[in-house]
Amino acid sequence: MKNSLPYLLLRSMRPRQWTKNLVLFAPLVFSENLFNQPFVLKTILAFLVFCVVSGCVYILNDLIDIEQDRKHPLKSKRPLASGLFKPLYAIIAFIVLLLISFGGAIAFLNDLFVLIALIYLVLQIAYSWALKHIVIIDVFSIAAGFLLRVIAGAEVIEVYFSTWLFFCTILLSLFLALSKRRHELKLLDNDAVHHRKILFEYSPELLDHMISIVTTATVIVYILYTVSAETVQKFGTDNLKYTAPFVLYGIFRYLYLIHQKNEGGSPEKVLLNDRPLLYGVLLYSVTVCFILYA
Repeated sequence: MKNSLPYLLLRSMRPRQWTKNLVLFAPLVFSENLFNQPFVLKTILAFLVFCVVSGCVYILNDLIDIEQDRKHPLKSKRPLASGLFKPLYAIIAFIVLLLISFGGAIAFLNDLFVLIALIYLVLQIAYSWALKHIVIIDVFSIAAGFLLRVIAGAEVIEVYFSTWLFFCTILLSLFLALSKRRHELKLLDNDAVHHRKILFEYSPELLDHMISIVTTATVIVYILYTVSAETVQKFGTDNLKYTAPFVLYGIFRYLYLIHQKNEGGSPEKVLLNDRPLLYGVLLYSVTVCFILYA
């Protein structure tokens, strides 16, 4: 079964990475529509569309980087790099799955969502071909992918996408992207530039400075959001300020994992494998839902 085509295809689409698409649910929660059944169904469908589209992007990325991945200590085990999954099958799957996902989006979701999903696809292809080789632009491209997911989550249910959500999303995603680069530098050490040339443009010290800036900005912006007049007026309470400790804990825990455990290369892997961080995220989610809905 482990060498069957469906299994190899699924592995190439990296289902662990699909947890990133959960940010599509943020507009649903913060617009107080979590129990609005039509909105929930639309968001779930949007989530599935992005899972397939992002999975196709990972297939394309593995096709482009197949030679470099074969030299990587971890990426060499991927289906395409290891030779278990033939490039021809990957190309066919890429085309068919994209047609199915966008066909479903056009049939059941609104046009603006389809447009954003298409922009996301174009951005990811551009990243795979060129943007990941341009210093600083590479991390902003990763952050833009997260931002487009959140915007798509808002547009699919046609709710207001707030300025606060914009800044919180882009700052947090920059934090994750910079942490990923730092982990790659530490993991590959002297061989880093042979596996990813853009790493030659970075150093751990530079990345630490950048991470420090976005970490501080993320915390400040989120705290200001919880007590802003706009937020208090919208939700009728300033109790969201009590979620700030969970945000602080989550960021501190992630920094601890980056600096002390040499993790942070895959946010989804860290989230699923580190129980304290996972519990922190779950407690934050439950607290937010209790404040907004109870």
